Amino acid sequence: MNSNRTADTAATLAERLSRRLARRTSRRSLLTRLGAALVAAPVLPLLPVTRAEAEDHPAGGKSRQLTDFEKNSQSKDPTKCNYWRHCAIDGVICGACGGGIHTCPPGAQPALTSWIGTCLNPDDDRYYLVAYRDCCGKDLCGAAQDGLCFSNDRELPVYRPQSNNDTIWCFGSSTMVYHCTTSALIGVATEK
Repeated sequence: MNSNRTADTAATLAERLSRRLARRTSRRSLLTRLGAALVAAPVLPLLPVTRAEAEDHPAGGKSRQLTDFEKNSQSKDPTKCNYWRHCAIDGVICGACGGGIHTCPPGAQPALTSWIGTCLNPDDDRYYLVAYRDCCGKDLCGAAQDGLCFSNDRELPVYRPQSNNDTIWCFGSSTMVYHCTTSALIGVATEK
């Protein structure tokens, strides 16, 4: 008998909720929301998701998984590919072409756009945001093999173009001719 009473209570509660929903929304509104949810559902797995819980952080007392680049990075010579700021660079380092780590060589102009990387400084064990800006307007720098870098630490797919280093970023310049790339420090990356 108790099970019948519980079933009646559940049925009454369901009826009240459905009547309240019917009073507050129209059929069109409900169908619109349902349709939008059905259309959006397949897209959700494609959206970029920060997987902060997938990485261990030193602040929590856990050991962090370092990438191959982070294990071998150095902070002494910015003209070498393993310099810590070059973790997401793809191209020729401007420091090896007569420019600086964040300045274009004479005769080349900085692009108006850049891509972003998050690099670990081995000296203080902190992550920093680095903006990579292509220098344009001169032919490709003929730097030694040490100046031609193909780092892609934490590179993201093309659906996140601001973090992709495979694009020639000379947009907005007078020419799309690539010369070299700078690595300007933006600031400290926030802790996750």
